[in-house]
Amino acid sequence: MTTRPTPTRGATTGPAAGATTRPATGPGTGPAAASRLRDIDALRGFALLGILLVNITFMASAYQGTGVADPAFGSAPDTAVRFLTEVFFETKFYLLLSFLFGYSFTLQPASADRDGAAFLPRFLRRCAGLFVLGLCHAVLLFPGDILTTYAVLGLVLLAVRRIPPRTAVRTAAVILAVTAVGYLLLALALAVAGTGGIDTAAVAEHGREATEALRGDPGSVIAAHLRQLPDVLFMLAFFQAPAAFAAFLLGLAAGKRGMLSDPARDERLLRRLQWIGFPVGIAGGLVWAHAAEGYSGTAYQLVAVAVDVVTAPLLAAAYAATVLRTLAGPRGRRPAAVLAPAGRMTLTNYLTQSLVLAFVFTGFGAALVGRLAPAYVTLTALALFAAQVVFSRWWLARYSYGPVEWVLRAVTLARRPRRREKAT
Repeated sequence: MTTRPTPTRGATTGPAAGATTRPATGPGTGPAAASRLRDIDALRGFALLGILLVNITFMASAYQGTGVADPAFGSAPDTAVRFLTEVFFETKFYLLLSFLFGYSFTLQPASADRDGAAFLPRFLRRCAGLFVLGLCHAVLLFPGDILTTYAVLGLVLLAVRRIPPRTAVRTAAVILAVTAVGYLLLALALAVAGTGGIDTAAVAEHGREATEALRGDPGSVIAAHLRQLPDVLFMLAFFQAPAAFAAFLLGLAAGKRGMLSDPARDERLLRRLQWIGFPVGIAGGLVWAHAAEGYSGTAYQLVAVAVDVVTAPLLAAAYAATVLRTLAGPRGRRPAAVLAPAGRMTLTNYLTQSLVLAFVFTGFGAALVGRLAPAYVTLTALALFAAQVVFSRWWLARYSYGPVEWVLRAVTLARRPRRREKAT
C-alpha cells in the first residue's frame, strides 16, 4: 500500500479534453493564432515529458511511493536520482496538463459552432470516451491512470463553465488552501495521538510480493493492477483531484482572458511567475522529497503534502513561463519543432508510453521491474520520448490526428472523421 500520494499520470489535455482547435476561417486565423496554437502544443509536449519522467519510476519499481527504498538500488547515486525526480518533477507536471485541459476547454464551443454542431453532446461523448480509455488503461497497463478522473472532473467544469475568470482564480485558490489545511489538520491529529510511521518490514514484504506479481504472466500483472486500484483511487480523490480541478479553473480563466495568445504582452507576468515560482516551488519540492525519505506515514509527511499542495502549482507555473518565454525568443522555433508534434498527439503518446513500459517492466514482456537502476530508468524515459518526438513528426506529416486522437474524435463527433482534414 502506498503511504504517500502517488503521482499518477497526468491525463492528456488537448487530445483528451478536446484537441487544440485549428480554425480554418474566422478571426482566430493568421500567424498570431498559429503561433499561439504551436506554443500550446509545445507546452503540452513539455508536460508530457515531465509526466513520463515521473511515472516511469512507478512502473520500474513496486517500492516507489511506499516509503521504503527498493532494496536492489540503495546506493548514493540511486538515492540522488530519486530525490531529484521528487523535487523537480513529482506532482508538478500533471498540474500543467490540468491547466491546459481547462484552457483547451474554452476553445471547444467555438469549434462546435464552426461545425454547426451542439457543444454539449460533443463534450459529453468526449468525456465518456475518455473515461473508457482511462479505465482500460488503468486495468491493463498502469493503475495510476488519471484519464477517468479528468473525465469526471470535466463534467464538473462543464457545470461551472460560465464562471467569471476572477471568480475561477479565487475558487482555485480556495480549493488549494482548503486541501492544504485539511492535510495540516490530519498532521496535527496524528501528532497529538502520538502515532504514525509505517511497518517497514510489512511494506518491504508487500513490495517484494508486488514485484513478483508484476513479473508474472499477464493475468498476474492485471491482478496486481487491480489490487493497487483502491489505493490509487483514494489518492486521486483526496490529493490529485482537488489540485487538478483547481488547475482546470486557472486554465479556464486564462482561456477566457486570452492568455498564451501573445507571450510578449504577458512578459511581465511570465517573469513574475519565474521569480516567485522557482524559489518557492523548489523549496516546497525539497520538503516533499525529504519527507519521502524515511518519514512516510508521519505527521511531518502530511505537513509536506500540505506544503506541496500550495507550492507545486507555483513551480509548474514557473516551468510553463520558462517554456513560453523560450518559444517567444529568437531561438524558439527549434524547441517548438521538437515539442509541438508530441503535444498534438498527447493522448496517443501518453498511452503508448504505458504500453511500451508495460512490455519493458512487467510480465507482458521483459519483466524488468526492480531490475533497472534509477539512472537507467531516467535514460529509458528520455530515449522513449525522443522516439515519440520523431514518430509524432512523421505521423503528423501524413495525418491530421494521432491514432488515438482520431478514435476519440470519432466518438466525439459521432461520425468517422477523415484522416486528412482541417482540424476544428
